[in-house]
Amino acid sequence: MDSVECLVIGAGVVGLAIARALARSGREVVVLESEPVIGSGVSSRNSEVIHAGIYYPTGLDKTRLCVEGKAMLYAFCQEYGVPHRRCGKILVATTEGEIGELAAIKRQAEANGVTDLGWLGRDEARGLEPALAVTKALLSPSSGIIDSHAFMLALLGDAEQRGAMLALETPVVSGRTAPRGLIIETGGPNPTQIAANIVVNSAGLGAQALARSIAGMPREKIPPLHLAKGNYFALAAPSPFSHLIYPIPTPGGLGIHLTLDISGRARFGPDVEWIEAIDYAVDPGRGDAFYAAIRSYWPDLPDGALQPDYSGVRPKIERPGGSSADFLIQDQRGHGVAGLINLFGIESPGLTSSLAIADWVARIVRETRAAT
Repeated sequence: MDSVECLVIGAGVVGLAIARALARSGREVVVLESEPVIGSGVSSRNSEVIHAGIYYPTGLDKTRLCVEGKAMLYAFCQEYGVPHRRCGKILVATTEGEIGELAAIKRQAEANGVTDLGWLGRDEARGLEPALAVTKALLSPSSGIIDSHAFMLALLGDAEQRGAMLALETPVVSGRTAPRGLIIETGGPNPTQIAANIVVNSAGLGAQALARSIAGMPREKIPPLHLAKGNYFALAAPSPFSHLIYPIPTPGGLGIHLTLDISGRARFGPDVEWIEAIDYAVDPGRGDAFYAAIRSYWPDLPDGALQPDYSGVRPKIERPGGSSADFLIQDQRGHGVAGLINLFGIESPGLTSSLAIADWVARIVRETRAAT
């Protein structure tokens, strides 16, 4: 039987960040990934936005981790040459009635420690974005975009330089407790058993199923998984915008907003579609609702300008669920299984928060190992 000090299950952005943090602290680390490539799940199907920490309720872990993680992420990108751009976000009120909602968002941001939001009048906003239909707006200068795949490669590279190892096509079949941690059984082309002092369940959409496969994990401590699909449509023309454009949030998400990738291509989304099973197909018929939503802040969007692009699925732990559900990071104190750390409900702003989440998990591991 193979053995390792720390076993991280899931090579998405959060799992890789955790593996890096553990390796940098001198831990022996192996990362297991069921797919043939890293980051093929939630991490590769999002808006690639660096969030400022504006919307989330004060006091949640996700709020603190987003604000901390944003600063860490910009510093990481600078140090490791990860493509990114601090392009800024404009939050738009298109009617007088929405201005009060913008004011509430600004108060929430300030309570979260985000103090750089500034008001824009109609002329100021249109001076930045002439195509924008706007009554009043907020500018978030610390919001940005990132090449998420380059970020994951940088995380993996740094972790491997410090001794971490990655095993692809290695799904977890089951697990059980052992005198010094857990024993994990894997499948795939080279099935094996691995004894680990610490197991980090960072399996994203598969986190609940993984937790259920571990004998001794209390079922009542595993939260439900609700699948909220977000569809994206791409603009089949050069973008008239240079900032991210966000309308007033909607239940379950932040509204159908405009984001940009590193090349400057514009895409719109995500919407919110509750589903029962993972399905990444984008229904072209959903474009009708996209046109209506986008034209509230960009009335000159031409007919036929949107193309179905891609979709992602948020691993929500409540339904209908907006941004009120917190990240759920459980250690032995939360479920009673020595050596097991579960991460549930790591949806947006998980990418922005990833380095801060990793530091938190590394502290849990340090405290756990010191106590044994």
